[in-house]
Amino acid sequence: MAFENILVVCVGNICRSPMAEALLKQRFPDKNIDSAGVGALVGHGADPAAIEIMQQQNIDITGHIAKQIDEDLALKYDLILTMSDGQNKWIEERFPFCRGKTFKLGHWRDKDIADPYKHEMSAFKTAYQDIVKGIEDWQDKIN
Repeated sequence: MAFENILVVCVGNICRSPMAEALLKQRFPDKNIDSAGVGALVGHGADPAAIEIMQQQNIDITGHIAKQIDEDLALKYDLILTMSDGQNKWIEERFPFCRGKTFKLGHWRDKDIADPYKHEMSAFKTAYQDIVKGIEDWQDKIN
């Protein structure tokens, strides 16, 4: 099964999910990809450290604006990728129809991707690397 509409979710929607969204868009330019947060810093731009890491990959996420996941977004996407088991639970409790289409980005390694927010640059680099590995693991399933 191919997924055409993919939503990436983290907590604030300013660090991990914007990086994952940008990387997925680069890899799957013909798919509809977006990101949101379960506790989004609505209206905020991407974290400066996330922007810097993506700039090193020649990807510009300076236009990113954080938004909260809601029922409309949850309905619109056929695959929801999160950073942790806790986020899966949060989404499935509020939107029971998301069961079966909500998975961790690190699902195939049974890995949570740690939140680098308010941590040093090394935490952002680790999150970035974990996101890249997660996307590589999902590649065949998304196509």
